[in-house]
Amino acid sequence: MRNAFSMIVAISVLVMIATIGALSLSLSTQTSKQTGDIYLRTQAELLAQSATEYAILVISDHNISDAPNFCIDNIDIEFEPTAGTTLFDINISVMYIGQTLPTANCNDINNTIQTIDSNITVIIDTTVTLNQNTLSTTEPIRIHRRTLQKP
Repeated sequence: MRNAFSMIVAISVLVMIATIGALSLSLSTQTSKQTGDIYLRTQAELLAQSATEYAILVISDHNISDAPNFCIDNIDIEFEPTAGTTLFDINISVMYIGQTLPTANCNDINNTIQTIDSNITVIIDTTVTLNQNTLSTTEPIRIHRRTLQKP
């Protein structure tokens, strides 16, 4: 009778140890995945900020006297940390606000701005999307940033 009881206790202890080991392995894998997702999301947020600043630089390079080439409507960028591997797709959309835009080709919002200081202001929409073909993650990453700027 004693040997049978000892055998049952030994099997129970082995099952408990195996369950705890499987649980710790599962938690470790989940933590590792979350760390990678947080890293990619932070990188996307920083890319959105940098792309917005780049759009402001490009818009500032186009002077109002350069009509009909004054307006920049869209800028598309691919972030490649290694050659040939696109990790993030960055799309920048620019919309102009103002009464006296130099050309009709601008993506603009017609409105009645009262002061000359507010004329020719831009709304910059920056969208950063993780390229799912390059890096397979379970969570899609997409960051959108809207900025109102004076060029």
